[in-house]
Parts: sequence; C-alpha cells; structure tokens
Amino acid sequence: MDLIRRHHPSDLPNSAKAFSLVELSIVLVILGLLVGGVLSGQSLTRAAELRGVTTEIQRIQTALRTFQDKYQAIPGDMPNAVRFWGAQIGATTDGVDATCSALTDAAPATGVATCNGNGNGQIGQYFSPPVGVAHESFRLWQHLANAGLIEGNYTGVSGGASNNFTAVPGLNIMRGKLSKLGYYIAQLGTCTACSGGIFDGNYGNIMIVGAQLANTVPLTPLFKPEEVWNIDTKIDDGRPGYGIMTAYKPTTCTTSTTASASEYLLTATGNTCLFFIGNM
Repeated sequence: MDLIRRHHPSDLPNSAKAFSLVELSIVLVILGLLVGGVLSGQSLTRAAELRGVTTEIQRIQTALRTFQDKYQAIPGDMPNAVRFWGAQIGATTDGVDATCSALTDAAPATGVATCNGNGNGQIGQYFSPPVGVAHESFRLWQHLANAGLIEGNYTGVSGGASNNFTAVPGLNIMRGKLSKLGYYIAQLGTCTACSGGIFDGNYGNIMIVGAQLANTVPLTPLFKPEEVWNIDTKIDDGRPGYGIMTAYKPTTCTTSTTASASEYLLTATGNTCLFFIGNM
C-alpha cells in the first residue's frame, strides 16, 4: 500500500488555495483606490492650507490698519504703548526705554506688560537690527494681541539670548496654520542693488512669510513656486519681482533675478520659495 497519499488540488481546504487572477485584480484595484484617495486627500489638505495663508495675510493687514486707526500708531513702533498696557520693565511713559528694548528670551513678557517703540514709523530694521529697534518686530505681535486684534500670547522679545532678532513662530511672532509657517514684520525700506535674493524695490515695512531659520528671521523656504504664484495671483499681480508681493531667493523660485524678466519657476516641484509682502 502506498503510505503517502498524493492530494489533488481539489482536495485542499479553501484556506490553502491560491488567489485567482480575478481576486488579485480586485485587490490591486482596491489598493489603487486607497493610494489615490490618500494622495487626493493630501492635495486637498494642502490646497486648504494655502487658502488659509492668503486669509491670514489679509487678516494681518486688516489688524494693522485697525490698530493704527484706534491708537494713531504702528504696533511695535508705538511710542506710548506702556500708557495702555503698563511697562514690562522700567517706568518710561513715552519713548524707548533702553533696558526694556534690550530684553531677550531671558525676560519674556508677563501678561500685557510691554515696551514702547520709538515712533518713527518704521518697525525695527530688517538688516542686522540694532538693539534699540530690534524689539519692535516682536512687540508688534504683542501689541496686536493686547489690542484684541489677533489671537495668541507673545513674549515681545527676541527668541535668542545672544541674538536680538531670533524669530520663533508661536513664541514671539505669529504662527500660521500651515506647519512651521511664521510671519515676521520689519523695516526694509528702499532696496537697490540688493543682495541675498531680494529684488530691488521700495518695500517700506515688509512681512516675511516663511519657515523658521535658526537664530534669525523666518527665511526657510516653505512653498513650491506654483503655490506662491497661486497666492500672488490672488492678492497681487502674479509677478515675483513686482507689486506688494515679491519672491525671495529668486534663483531657486523664479526664472530670473531681474524683476522685469522674472516669472515663477513653475516647473520646479520642491519647496524652494518664501516671499515678502511689502508696505505693511
């Protein structure tokens, strides 16, 4: 007698049978639909976040105008802020208190106590701001919050003890809903023969829209060129070198470093862009 019985495939239990081609096809279709759904969901989420950036910019612009109408001063630059919200340190009623303006993250604000600005119509200074005005870019967000025009609590001081213009989203500057996004406002003024990827122009007080960069302002690119172009067409002219909205780092975000010839580099797919909003 044959001690080993040779099984016919039909004798095997159902659990041991191989998948048929039809079953495999159904599984692959389902997997494709799941992957497509995830990618589509990510795309829709990103689109909603970008619409949120546009909305946040407009809300900040409205908050700044409302503040100026109410207090007859620019937030951060306001020369009599302590009259309204009290002095964080010192007893200066009007004008800049040198001790207060030199505070860093070692002495963040408590409550609404604040410092004055110098009242010259400029918010700090973008290029290597001296201690006497650097704090204005951080007090700006504290003043807006104190006035109830934006949400959040802000320290009003630099985020770095050894650097007087370290910006940290959510700590001393407004954080956007898009991950890592921060908004920083400072005086750039008229820029000619500019370096560092800035188009020539008259910027006045500008707002930098980008991700945090260690020990400085938020200059890490966070957007694809197509995304920045989309925002630009909604709030300005769609040109990276002209208007109130201009691109930063044009060699990686735009087709040219010359404003008149430059367009957004729409073929690029990486996050190579951040941008400025001028005349805030």
